[in-house]
Amino acid sequence: MIEVQNIKKSFEEDGHRREVLHGISATFYDGKTNLIIGQSGSGKTVLVKNIVGLFKPDEGHVLYDGRDITVMDTRQLKELRKEIGMLFQGSALFDSETVLGNVMFPLMMFSGMSDEEQRERAQFCIDRVNLTGSEAKYPSELSGGMQKRAAIARAIALNPKYLFCDEPNSGLDPKTSIVIDELLSDITHEYGITTIINTHDMNSVMGIGENIVFVNKGHLGWVGTKDEIYDVDNDDLNNFVYATDLFRDVRKYRLVHGYNPGK
Repeated sequence: MIEVQNIKKSFEEDGHRREVLHGISATFYDGKTNLIIGQSGSGKTVLVKNIVGLFKPDEGHVLYDGRDITVMDTRQLKELRKEIGMLFQGSALFDSETVLGNVMFPLMMFSGMSDEEQRERAQFCIDRVNLTGSEAKYPSELSGGMQKRAAIARAIALNPKYLFCDEPNSGLDPKTSIVIDELLSDITHEYGITTIINTHDMNSVMGIGENIVFVNKGHLGWVGTKDEIYDVDNDDLNNFVYATDLFRDVRKYRLVHGYNPGK
């Protein structure tokens, strides 16, 4: 579990301090898909960077199962990061390495395993994301969805307790996006990972959003589940959720038919 407590962050711009995060508090749970959503410029990416330790907050605390990352020294941060998996927006695979080489990379860097153990673990992860048979291929030989699955295999190679995903469906077609969402959800539940997904994709929100944190203009705008998000009396959240024709039509249907899953 990751707890964010009253995080504030500002940056120097043109000689002035601009506050980007205004005291955000939230909890991200083990074994659940925790989604951070919000419009571009809302502060959600800055929030994630504070959570993973790329930024240090001006105020507040970030607790990894009670361990405060904001007061850790370099050695402690290095140890914690062995427990963190990262899935980057563009997959960020090494072009000169095969799928097997990419998945083995974090094992070679951080695991202390023998070469045989590294290969066995990497193969397990490759099989787990349904890329068996692609071990010798290079990223340029893979489709976008296959690249993303290879990146997921690399992200879970060290058996992380915490998994961060930045726009995992960026550049993917809707069908492949669903495959990636379901894979992330399955892995999260199977291994009890605290998975945090930064996304704009409302299909992902409605598909796998078990714990949704809505960030609006640097403030915590709303927290809830995919089953609750349709019926929230929050104009900023509604403007985000119903920005596309599809979800506007869903809302009209629900209003006309009086649908309320809580009743």
